[in-house]
Parts: sequence; C-alpha cells; structure tokens
Amino acid sequence: MSDHRHGDIYPDEFVREILDSVKTIALVGASANPNKPSHAVLKDLLSKGYQVLPVNPRPDVTEIAGLPVYDTLAAIDRSVDMVDVFRPANELAGLAREAVAIQARVLWGQLDIVDEQAAAIARAGGLQVVMDRCPSIELARTH
Repeated sequence: MSDHRHGDIYPDEFVREILDSVKTIALVGASANPNKPSHAVLKDLLSKGYQVLPVNPRPDVTEIAGLPVYDTLAAIDRSVDMVDVFRPANELAGLAREAVAIQARVLWGQLDIVDEQAAAIARAGGLQVVMDRCPSIELARTH
C-alpha cells in the first residue's frame, strides 16, 4: 500500500497558479445539504472571493447557499474558468467533454476522482487538469 495519492503528481506551483488565475468555478455535484463536503467547499470558495456556480440536475434543488442552481454545465449563461467535480469518477469523461464544450480552462476532479480518459479529453480540448485534490485544502495549504 502506498502513501501517495494520484493528486501528488501535480506540483504545488501548478496548483497554486490555477487557483490564483481562476475566478468563476462551476461546482458539479453541489449539494444543498450543509453536511456534505461539496456544500462546505462551495461555501469556502465563496468566502475566498470566487464566483461559484452550483450544478445539480435535481429539479427540486433550485438554490444552494443563496445561489441559483444550473442543471448542466451547458445551462450556465456566462464563461466558466474551472469545472470542479464532486461526482463519481465514471462520470468524469462526460463532464470533461462538457467542460471542453463550454470552453472552460480547467477540469478539476475532487479527492479520489481520477479518470485518465477524462484527463486526455480535457487536455486535448485545451484545458489544464487536476484530479484527486480539493481546492479548499489546496488554498489552505498553499496560500
């Protein structure tokens, strides 16, 4: 058993530059439940000055933390710098295609979310990729 995570492959400077350059983050898998990690990360990113756009396809979830919820990335009506994914790894490739389609700059997979096919799709579409890391943890650690 290794103590290393997939996310360890990304140099701190690379991660820091991404977090310093993005302003608008689409958070896919955002939850209205304050006990869920995606909700805590959304609130933390908001507190650090990012514009966060919650994405959740459930029709009964129309607002999270006072923000309107989008049902898909394609439904977002403004440019998105980063797509932060709180969904199972097997959904990442499809989300990578959607992130390319909306011309995001970064595809970010949360802790334990790794899919090399998705990374290849995103990179081929011109996106930077980070997987198996949490932006909230990285902001606390590197800033």
